[in-house]
Amino acid sequence: LMVIRQYHLSRKEEHRNICLIPCSAHGTNPASAVMAGMKVVVVDCDDKGNIDLPDLKAKAIQYKDNLCALMVTYPSTHGVFEEEILEIINVIHENGGQVYMDGANMNAQVGLTNPGIIGADVCHLNLHKTFAIPHGGGGPGEGPIGVAKHLVPFLPKHVFIKTGGDEGITAVASAPYGSAFILPISYGYIKLMGGKGLTEATKYAILNANYLKSCLEPYYPILYSGSKGRCAHEMIVDCNAIEKISGIRAIDIAKRLMDYGFHAPTVAFPVHGTLMVEPTESEPFYELNRLVDAMVSIHKEIDEIVSGKADKVANVIMKAPHTAQMVTADEWTLPYSRQKAAYPLPWSSEDKYWPTVTRIDDAFGDRNLVCRCD
Repeated sequence: LMVIRQYHLSRKEEHRNICLIPCSAHGTNPASAVMAGMKVVVVDCDDKGNIDLPDLKAKAIQYKDNLCALMVTYPSTHGVFEEEILEIINVIHENGGQVYMDGANMNAQVGLTNPGIIGADVCHLNLHKTFAIPHGGGGPGEGPIGVAKHLVPFLPKHVFIKTGGDEGITAVASAPYGSAFILPISYGYIKLMGGKGLTEATKYAILNANYLKSCLEPYYPILYSGSKGRCAHEMIVDCNAIEKISGIRAIDIAKRLMDYGFHAPTVAFPVHGTLMVEPTESEPFYELNRLVDAMVSIHKEIDEIVSGKADKVANVIMKAPHTAQMVTADEWTLPYSRQKAAYPLPWSSEDKYWPTVTRIDDAFGDRNLVCRCD
């Protein structure tokens, strides 16, 4: 975003400060735009999860004199390929803006398409999502950017060694190449996979997501699909209808998945009351089927609550996850068996993963700290 700002400054258009961002975007997008000194204008999405093209056109024209950039994730955070992406980008260019493509979902692009083909001006790569560096606590993160030729002069400079362009922005990291020691991991991954391997990985990422979608659709509504009924590399499981009839929320299903040996998927993003599942290319077929079996089994447990067979509060989902300490305690007061709590399916007893803690108060605990004095 700073590179885009510098480009506009070089053209004596420092007044361009409006950044259009779809309502489906990750929260880091508007946060980044504000940090770069821009004013965020939100663009609507339609009921299929795509950017609302008429709304985009209207706002691009409305702000054309001050339009700086559009931030767009492709495929979208809703898990669909924006079929109007070329027109979306053309609209921005026609009104004087640049296009920043968030590379968070490059796992559905590599080898099949790329940001240059669709006409993006800037793209960053989440190396932890597509190019094999450690994720989360294993960090640190690294997000190299690629730019179109006309933006090369504005890449960041550094005080110690020559990097970037002659009109580059000031350094954005203390070291010239950020956390450079992790870049060889991505380099090695790319070299070892080769063009064919990288393309295969992308195909499997998309195939795996659509396999899960097809298997789960008879049990759970899946939000957003392309015109051919397919998703990209991730899908959104809608749990809102289930909550209305049973009281079971998306977060309850996520907690119960831990008893089946699965790390909880993304909860309540990008849509409230949903689970976003991104299997990637890495999971073997039997692991995908294990997840399907677990989700189907949880659906049966929900049916027991709806039918009255299981209590609406003291049930195996609302009390999940179940720790080893719980199920081995001398006293067991819950109205279902220890077996059902800890080993809900036959394979769950094989190499059992035990949750370390049971329920905590989630977001309440994050917002309301409790002082403990020992």
